Amino acid sequence: MQLIREDLAELSRVKWLCTESTNVYVLRLDQIHPLISGNKWYKLRYYLEAAKASGQKVITFGGAYSNHILATAAACKLYGLSCAGIIRGEEPEQYAPTLTDAVSQGMELHFVSRTAYKEHQIPQPLAGENTYVVPEGGYGFTGLLGAATIPYLPGVFDTVCCAAGTGTMMAGLLHSAPADTTIAGFSVLKNHKSLTAEIETLLQRPLPENSFINNDFHFGGYAKYTEELIHFMNELYKVTGIPTDFVYTAKLFYGVKALLDSAFKTSRNLLIIHSGGLQGNRSLPKGTLIF
Repeated sequence: MQLIREDLAELSRVKWLCTESTNVYVLRLDQIHPLISGNKWYKLRYYLEAAKASGQKVITFGGAYSNHILATAAACKLYGLSCAGIIRGEEPEQYAPTLTDAVSQGMELHFVSRTAYKEHQIPQPLAGENTYVVPEGGYGFTGLLGAATIPYLPGVFDTVCCAAGTGTMMAGLLHSAPADTTIAGFSVLKNHKSLTAEIETLLQRPLPENSFINNDFHFGGYAKYTEELIHFMNELYKVTGIPTDFVYTAKLFYGVKALLDSAFKTSRNLLIIHSGGLQGNRSLPKGTLIF
């Protein structure tokens, strides 16, 4: 198993996205590991250190195409930890590629009803084991502290943009950012009205006045997409060589480009954090993307 290579998090200026007033850069966290890519490693790192120190079995939650499930499985293998994934929904006759890969990394899978999943119930086979629970998506203060170690060079950029699901990465960036840095999160969920409150709960303070969450580029909701978004993904890759996923990063890049002449008009140096998750594209019909 290839080790995490944080030094491979390439930082580069993307001319195609730049304007006369704003230089746009991308931090390629998708390159640090083939399976534990992007922000997943950072959100997991301190959870796994704690589980390793206590000798406990890691259990976590996710769906059939969850980046978090696969990243946790691969990271636990790297750490020499046993792990189990609690998967939302009935067990399918044939596993999605994400779950197949998670099993190949040594993860046990336990399928539960949506009600049991929503209530974070631990399946009976795991109830008697000595376990360490990692919340879905790495959400929590421990995940925030890990996300705060993302090497985005605080103080160099006046604006830092990221995709937001649970909000853990954005909270981590806010935790480590200088007061004069704008952190902008792009929600990938439709009508996620509680996202601000969830981030503020993690931070234990209100969202700074110069930072914000944009809710306009979800393209229909979580894991939803349109032909316009797919076209943008292919065009972005054709011009820049940067691959994105339709669940998170494509919506982020699209939103940033759309707002360069408005919300980000006064930004001189803007950073987009590429949070990985490219494996999620495997659920798209073959030939949808050019990469």
